[in-house]
Amino acid sequence: MSTVVACDVDVLIVGAGISGISMAAHMGVHCPDQSYAIIERRERLGGTWDLFRYPGVRSDSDMYSLGFGFEPWTDADAIAGGDKILAYLDRVVDSRGIRPHIHFATRVIAADFREAEACWHVTLEDAAGRHTMAARFLYLGSGYYDYDEPHDAGFAGMEQFGGTILHPQFWPDALDYAGKKVVVIGSGATAVTLVPAMAKEAAHVTMLQRTPTWMIAQPARDWLARTLQAVLPAKLAYRLIRAKNVWFNAFIFNSARRAPGRMARLLTRAAKKALGDHYNERDWLPPYGPWEQRLCLVPDGDFFDAIKAGKASIVTGMIEHFEQTGIRLSSGQHLDADVVVTATGLKLAIAGRVQVTIDGIRVNWRKQFYYRSCMFSNVPNLAVVFGYLNASWTLRADATARYVCAVLNCMGGKGADIARPVLPAGHALEEDNVYAFSSGYIQRALPLMPKSARSLPWRLNQDYREDCRDFRTRPVDDGVLRFEKVHAVEMADWQSAAN
Repeated sequence: MSTVVACDVDVLIVGAGISGISMAAHMGVHCPDQSYAIIERRERLGGTWDLFRYPGVRSDSDMYSLGFGFEPWTDADAIAGGDKILAYLDRVVDSRGIRPHIHFATRVIAADFREAEACWHVTLEDAAGRHTMAARFLYLGSGYYDYDEPHDAGFAGMEQFGGTILHPQFWPDALDYAGKKVVVIGSGATAVTLVPAMAKEAAHVTMLQRTPTWMIAQPARDWLARTLQAVLPAKLAYRLIRAKNVWFNAFIFNSARRAPGRMARLLTRAAKKALGDHYNERDWLPPYGPWEQRLCLVPDGDFFDAIKAGKASIVTGMIEHFEQTGIRLSSGQHLDADVVVTATGLKLAIAGRVQVTIDGIRVNWRKQFYYRSCMFSNVPNLAVVFGYLNASWTLRADATARYVCAVLNCMGGKGADIARPVLPAGHALEEDNVYAFSSGYIQRALPLMPKSARSLPWRLNQDYREDCRDFRTRPVDDGVLRFEKVHAVEMADWQSAAN
């Protein structure tokens, strides 16, 4: 017989980074009568901002949109370093009483939803061993990439290299690169951050790239934001600045997609002005359109300054193999190196590598459609945060948290035990590629990613403003999200749809 069991918490949140903290804060406001716990595998909160400790680590979005919508960012820097972001997250966690709910140094191994109990049984592992926690709703705020295993580009002969090779994801505390020759492999946001930071102490830093990346310089401090903060109440100023930045970033993205040639000319003109005689098409003109990959932000033009000062340089080419003293390119050129940083990208991980099952049957994410950008077809009582590819991660995290709180409250009002987006087996949805970006980490992960339809609600949308309109106008109880009492659950429903 079906029966509701007593769960340890109403909501189990996986991850104490931006996504998990946002959900906890929203629950404190919108679902104060519901209990929650946060499971964090690391020794402290912060997620990405605690993991990445390489020189110069900083936001690649302005903090007025990367900050939470409910907590003003008041620091002078709009583009902030990792230490300031961690301090901000710590302040939010303590001011809202979230820290006592966090279980640190605890890993989520697996989660099994038992239909007859309307409850997730989650297997955890900590210093004491493995144990289980039961939760009514599972919220995966564990990010989108593998914390344990970055992308391995598989360069030949790495074992022959006589110096130090490291990946930015696992930066050692005491790496001494002062006065040494450094090669940073890659041309994405991490490399563009590392090069000027390491150039301050290294003898020279070379960024080795296969192809150039579109870059855009921006002041690290926003003078308009500082002006508004000086004359308006903090929350009002923050709301206006955030809205302005969301609009401006969307304008840049949409302009790049509608008229890539024009945007390319604007960015090229800006790069030529910033670099002067150091500009050449081979190293600075990408073979793809702007915003086919994420634009690299250059705060205060620091990357360009390092190039012009002779402290850094760019080499465009393919790696043939590593040698004892450096890297040999397919062109025959040899790059001397004492330290090589492989900033070659991340490896995506769906659901934070948690093994998710329903009554013991593994959920195949590739067969599921996204629903409202955070839930999945026929998967009950589960939501995940997957940030925007063309905007700040936190915009999605906040929107998802607000929506899930509304779902929880709707469940409570209806006396429902289960909320399930129902997609019949005979549906006519047509899959659309919402991951229309040429970035390597996206392309490598496509065979693993859940499906998206051409329109809402069965879509991982990439338009924040459209999402906001949809959340305002589409009710939670929209006829697609089915609310069930446990005694009314039919076991065959989700199984037939999943197959």
